[in-house]
Amino acid sequence: MENQEAKVLPSFELVKEVEAKSGQPVGRCYQCKKCTGGCPMSFAFDLFAHQIVRYVQLGLKEPLLKSKSIWICACCKTCKSRCPNGIDISALNDTLKAMALKESAGAAEGKVAAFHDAFVSSVERYGRVHEAGMLARYKLKTKTYTQDMSLGIEFIKRRKLKLLPEKVRQLREIKQIFQRAKEKSQ
Repeated sequence: MENQEAKVLPSFELVKEVEAKSGQPVGRCYQCKKCTGGCPMSFAFDLFAHQIVRYVQLGLKEPLLKSKSIWICACCKTCKSRCPNGIDISALNDTLKAMALKESAGAAEGKVAAFHDAFVSSVERYGRVHEAGMLARYKLKTKTYTQDMSLGIEFIKRRKLKLLPEKVRQLREIKQIFQRAKEKSQ
């Protein structure tokens, strides 16, 4: 990220919050940078994997929640396999994404955040992804209504995109999982 002023929290509030929500031992990181060295997505990051952990340690919440890195992590778990302390930065990023959405932090990657929201909402509502509904929600959020329309029409003609969602047998259980997750995050 470019030079920016950020508040450093005088206590370990952010570390405690992130460790509790992610289950990752952020305080154990001693900045060996093995996570960044093995990360296949680091070319696209504004904050490298080791920097994300360090920012949490320093309490730099605002730049973390506005970082595009938390949204474009591939969740490949290479960072965890290389970390001598077993820190899973993809789990950390999931926690930071949830915090960014909750606090409306204005994510650096607005379209990625919109896609994430549309995808998760579709799974919560139907028990699996309903592509047409997910795409409609995404297009409304990003205001890209007509972009890719010809491709969408072609998919519908070839019956590759179903207009109605498929039924899922255990939808009630899936909704309960989402409900428990919401209760836990509050």
